[in-house]
Amino acid sequence: MGFFIVKRLLTAIPLLLIISFLTFVFIQLSPSNPAEVVLQARGVPVITDGLISQTEKKLGLDQPFLIQYFHWLMDCLRLDFGDSYVTGEPVWELMGPALINTLRLTLFSAIVIVGLSILLGIICAVNEGKLVDKSVRAFSFILIGMPSYWLASLMIWYFSVALDLLPTSGMDSYRSYILPVTVITVSYVGIYFRVIRTSMLSNVNEDYVLYGRACGLPEKKITMRILRNSLQVSISIFCMGIPTILGGTVIVENIFAWPGLGSLSIDSILKRDFPIIQTYVLLLGVSFVLFNTLSDIINMALNPKLRKGF
Repeated sequence: MGFFIVKRLLTAIPLLLIISFLTFVFIQLSPSNPAEVVLQARGVPVITDGLISQTEKKLGLDQPFLIQYFHWLMDCLRLDFGDSYVTGEPVWELMGPALINTLRLTLFSAIVIVGLSILLGIICAVNEGKLVDKSVRAFSFILIGMPSYWLASLMIWYFSVALDLLPTSGMDSYRSYILPVTVITVSYVGIYFRVIRTSMLSNVNEDYVLYGRACGLPEKKITMRILRNSLQVSISIFCMGIPTILGGTVIVENIFAWPGLGSLSIDSILKRDFPIIQTYVLLLGVSFVLFNTLSDIINMALNPKLRKGF
């Protein structure tokens, strides 16, 4: 198992390099000159060619493209993502607290999504074709079709304005988590619980289920065994769902004024603060690779048969 983990981590390195290179290239393709952006953000009244050349030299933009990429990559490995073009502060000092706030929102949302998905998946699978199953699936289709910004606005109007029960913005207390977590949960749980349901139904007619019932095992124990085997199929989806939620919090964070990466990234895009945008895109790409690797490792741990190909 240890050999597989090391091998799987090593295979992720080329993909991480490709992501870093593409991230660097996309930012370089911007029509705006980074040196001009820096000078404009610092409030320089008259921008001359000489000032642009000096700023480019200071930022290392006068060097060949591959040299720039190599220096940037080495700095990223040391968690040095440069300085903000707008404020001049280190990017990590700005993104660190925002990342923690977004991870909190993502973690709470992921826990609720996984819990509800498993619960609803079991209920629908056990009651296949019955009124409960049809009602839950129909309701989930309606919820999935709701745009998150519309649902968030509706919940703010009802729970915060009309009833005055929950705060509309910020993260002052646990009550601040309720509305954004609910909006994120509604957006994803309708998809993931159907994965659990489908996976459980595909296991119902397996030989181990028929054998267990023939031996007189309790139905509850058989259901738990079906769920365990079904979760092996769903682990990859749940693991990849975490970076998806992480990147999908942009709208929710901006609506609820949540001080996270989503709000920071939108503000940076509007101000053309390239280092922050670049770091945000890199973090999302790396998170997808790492969680994909994590899902493979967990699946291998649960099912030793999968290790034979490695």
